[in-house]
Amino acid sequence: MDQKAIRLADLREFAGALFDGEVEADKAARILKAILDARSPRISDIAHNMPGNPEANYKAIHRFLRWAEPQKALKRLYLEEADFVLADPTDIERLQAAKTEYVGVLKDGKTRGFQALVFGVPYRGRAIPFHFITYSSRTIGQEATSRNLEHRRALEGIKDLLGNQPVVLDREFSYESLFADFMAEKINYVIRLNTGNKATITDGEGRKLSLSINPGEKVFLRGVFYKGKVGVNLAGQWKRGFKEPMWVISNLEPEEALTIYRARMKIEESFKDLKSLLNLEKLMNKGQEKLEKMIALVLLAYAIGLLVGEALRDRMYQGGEKMEAILRPLHTTQATSKAG
Repeated sequence: MDQKAIRLADLREFAGALFDGEVEADKAARILKAILDARSPRISDIAHNMPGNPEANYKAIHRFLRWAEPQKALKRLYLEEADFVLADPTDIERLQAAKTEYVGVLKDGKTRGFQALVFGVPYRGRAIPFHFITYSSRTIGQEATSRNLEHRRALEGIKDLLGNQPVVLDREFSYESLFADFMAEKINYVIRLNTGNKATITDGEGRKLSLSINPGEKVFLRGVFYKGKVGVNLAGQWKRGFKEPMWVISNLEPEEALTIYRARMKIEESFKDLKSLLNLEKLMNKGQEKLEKMIALVLLAYAIGLLVGEALRDRMYQGGEKMEAILRPLHTTQATSKAG
């Protein structure tokens, strides 16, 4: 994704499909272009990469953040035809932010920061983000909740979008109450089983099953029970050259679940691009509401940069898919969103 090669006109096309009204779309496009050019989420950096006076730009960005809804625009990047939805949690360090309301400590118990749980859909071997939540040890403590409840809150934000697409998650989401939530909400899921917690898997008669597998083998188990309570399917594979087997738990057919999880592993790296390409960790907002609006703008900039880059690649090398073809599902999503 070459940020400098992306034109403001291209960004306006996408912003027009995602934001309500020409004025909001135009302002959003200018900010998104500056985020890509600055490779930074800091408002001061963005202001210096917009045409005109940086001080005036800085104030204009703050005004935009007061009334704009970039999270709503971000959800319009959801693609109904996607094969699955994937999510990846990431730690964002804020080392000098001891007094910032949403900053707690990360998993090591010492480093200051917060977590962002980002949801995306696969697109040409990458991922287009369309939803996220943020939380930390401090906000969890303030709200008398837990990470498990934060995970449920994240799913609450997307369940109305989902059809039959499974949500694909990693091992930290491997726990009984979440499996039960998926079943209660009739949401398909594929999750890597955390075998380290020694969870019991039983058959229909309550007999404990051994999750044993040899290198080079695959094992598929249908109609078993996690901790004897939640009905699930399991797929196990120990690929040669790997140190340990991988088990995937799902409410889909186990063969399908294993294939989907393997596809996830190929594209989860695109979330790391947000740190390496757009320096997401440089976020400096003091309030969580403004922080989340800036995260949404950075995710939009990344996603639109990816989509525009793919359209340009098509034009240059294939003479094929036009910008209009890539925009079409976004216009459809926007129309559905407005109708709802």
